[in-house]
Amino acid sequence: MSHSLALLVIDMQNALAAISYRSAETIAVIAALRERAKAAGVPVVTIQHRGGELEAGTEGWRIVPALTPAADEVVVHKTSADSFLHTDLDKTLKALGVTEVVITGFATEVCVDTTARQALSHQYDLVLVADGHTTSERPDTGEYASPERSIAHHNEIFRHIDFPGRRIRVVPAHEVDFTGA
Repeated sequence: MSHSLALLVIDMQNALAAISYRSAETIAVIAALRERAKAAGVPVVTIQHRGGELEAGTEGWRIVPALTPAADEVVVHKTSADSFLHTDLDKTLKALGVTEVVITGFATEVCVDTTARQALSHQYDLVLVADGHTTSERPDTGEYASPERSIAHHNEIFRHIDFPGRRIRVVPAHEVDFTGA
C-alpha cells in the first residue's frame, strides 16, 4: 500500500528554541529533513502555537529562521497541545492526500506526544523522528524526567504503542525515506 507522506514541524518557535535541550542540533536535523522532503515533493506543514507568552506577531512566536516556511508551505496555527484540535490540520492533510505523518518538533511530552497520538486517532500512519523532537532544558532534579530521558522514553513508548490498523515507526532522521520506497 502506498503511503503519501507529510512532514510536520511542531512549535519550532524562537521562544521555545531558546529553552530547548539540544536546540541547535534538533533544528539542524529538522532543517535537513525539510530540504529532503521538499526535494521529494513531500509537503511540509509547519505548526505554530499561539497563547500565553507566544503572542502572535512577536519575535518569540516566530518560527526559527532555519525552519521558516516558504510562502507556498502550509502553516497551521494552534492554541493547545493537540495540533488537530480547533485547527484545519486534518482537513489540510486529507486535501493533500496524506496517509502518513512524519513528526518533529517541540515539546516531546506535550505537543509532539499529543499530536502523534491524535494523528493515529485520525487514521494517519506515523513516523516519529527519534532525533527530530526535543523538550525544555531542565535540571535532573524535581518531578520531570531529564530531557535526554524524556526523549528516549517517548521514542520507546511509540516503538511499542498499539493502534490497530496503524503503522507506527520510530526512526532516526537519516532513515526517513521521502521517496515512497
